[in-house]
Amino acid sequence: MTFVVISIVPASAQKNSKALSLCSKAEQCINKHEFDKALTYLKQAIQRDPSYPDTYILMGDLYNFTLRSDSAARCYNKAIELLGDPDPMLYFIAAGEGVKCAQYEQALANYEIFMQKGLQYTDVLADAQKGMANCRFGIEAMKNPVKFSPVNLGAAINSDWDESLASLTADDAQLIFTVNRPKDKGTVCAFCLNEEDLYISTRNEKSEWGSRVPIGSPIKSGYNEGAQCVSPDGNYLLYTMCDADFGVGSCDLYWSKKMGAKWSRPRNFGAPVNTTSWESQPSMAADGRTIYFVSSRPGGFGGMDIWKTTMTTEGAFTAPENLGAAINTPDDDAAPFIHSDGRTLYFASKGRIGMGGYDLYYSTLQSDGTWSEPKNLGYPINTPADEINIFINSSGTVAYMASDKDGGFGGLDLYSFELDDNLRPNPVTYIKGIIADAVTGRPLIATIEMVDLDTKQVLTHTESDAESGEYLACIQTGSNVLLNVSSEGYPFYSENFQIEKSYTELSPYHKDIQLQRADVGTVVVLKNIFFDFNESELKPESYIELDRLVDYLSHNDVSIEIGGHTDNQGSDEYNDRLSQERAKAVYDYLLSKRIAPERLSYRGYGKRQPVADNSTEEGRASNRRTEFRIVR
Repeated sequence: MTFVVISIVPASAQKNSKALSLCSKAEQCINKHEFDKALTYLKQAIQRDPSYPDTYILMGDLYNFTLRSDSAARCYNKAIELLGDPDPMLYFIAAGEGVKCAQYEQALANYEIFMQKGLQYTDVLADAQKGMANCRFGIEAMKNPVKFSPVNLGAAINSDWDESLASLTADDAQLIFTVNRPKDKGTVCAFCLNEEDLYISTRNEKSEWGSRVPIGSPIKSGYNEGAQCVSPDGNYLLYTMCDADFGVGSCDLYWSKKMGAKWSRPRNFGAPVNTTSWESQPSMAADGRTIYFVSSRPGGFGGMDIWKTTMTTEGAFTAPENLGAAINTPDDDAAPFIHSDGRTLYFASKGRIGMGGYDLYYSTLQSDGTWSEPKNLGYPINTPADEINIFINSSGTVAYMASDKDGGFGGLDLYSFELDDNLRPNPVTYIKGIIADAVTGRPLIATIEMVDLDTKQVLTHTESDAESGEYLACIQTGSNVLLNVSSEGYPFYSENFQIEKSYTELSPYHKDIQLQRADVGTVVVLKNIFFDFNESELKPESYIELDRLVDYLSHNDVSIEIGGHTDNQGSDEYNDRLSQERAKAVYDYLLSKRIAPERLSYRGYGKRQPVADNSTEEGRASNRRTEFRIVR
């Protein structure tokens, strides 16, 4: 390949024939990619004539081509100084190199001169205007840095290869990341110089990361696997495979489900998600259904855009939807990470005002379904170099990213750092445990949903492990949340959680759930049925739970008695009447949903059947309950 000099070499008024000859030799070496030899000639030319500007321009081109922007900017600025009134394009080129090495003040001055003198270069005027905006942003960002103290994750994670694109389960227990390693005999891709594979590390009881291990078969294939995410519950691995003979495009999305200690055979997302274009970098929301990813498909705003799809049933996906102009730009937008709060999206973009190159941004999903104006994460998280990925733990306190900063193990290493308070998403905690049969103790596969009782939005949708019964579900702060657990052959189980918005460090919940079989006499407490004090009218937030009961009755041939219960405050007559009226309110709701009346009955038990001590408020709250009992 022939090297094309990117700048304009002027015909200098005064020429030193020996310096000119050395520059000519250097240019020939550059075209042959003999950079060290070319640099030697250029240094000799400067010794011969340090005032010859052509030498500095050519040296700037060499440094530019070899990605040494600070040296390139210094050479171009020296040439400008010597020439006095150079071609305006030299100001533009010098400014671009200045941005790359954070010399924003000098770069801004060069851009401003170019905009005064170089209006004939219409094809780069927009780039110059954006460059000026980047310089102004960079100057202010460096004056007002955000908190950033990255810590290398250590030798258990990092190596002299490139480690990047980390993802974490909601309980911070497992880290999955991409390693770009030299190809070996197992590499299938013949033209690939390296191979990307997935590795896993597990955190021990001391919160230390264990030695990484390859994810292994059946995920590892000999092709390039990477750019992955693990679903917040740890049940699904979504990842990218590239250059596979059986793929749809150059890079496709795949999914695999955890079955006990193993992963299932990976499956291609297929149409309409994967196309003949490039699809990569998936991120699954805590609802277990919404998946954000990057694609170069037609119909977007630029080269690469961020899209989303919904997994309607396992392995079935809706037609992708572009996130729109609020997120995507005419340039490349990539690396989406949706936090476990379901609302805060972090991503990388080349098309927005920032430090230069790819910067990291975040945007919040509003109540009306639109995205807020993206905000730059600031300096020194963002630098003039490319920042291309960030991952944040559930509590919103710790972030992970890859960097090739000095002091690492080599290439890109994974680092963690405490996230600046102003950049944090809504904190999220989680509930985990085992779901089992109440009589036999046998682990059960069950569906777990967390629903916001105020908005009726499904926050989390997951399943317990088919072999172990283990489950993990996210709980958002500032929400009145219903937990619903259902398994075929069992009445559903419900629970209620209220998490205050003020929490920042949240203790997780551990709750093993035992499901009772649908036998005559089985009693199920409806923990999300709500009434105002001394009232028997159902509050609207009760409808979600009641609709679960309607669904259960519609799919199971059982008859039930609805029972109302109170605490011991007040007279027997008062409590009998109130409990009877509340039970009837549930009965009437079920009738309104076309449940046959012969399958239903109701009764108020007042305060006669307490399940807890009435001497405490907690006990009295447990006694104030609505339940149903299977009678047939």
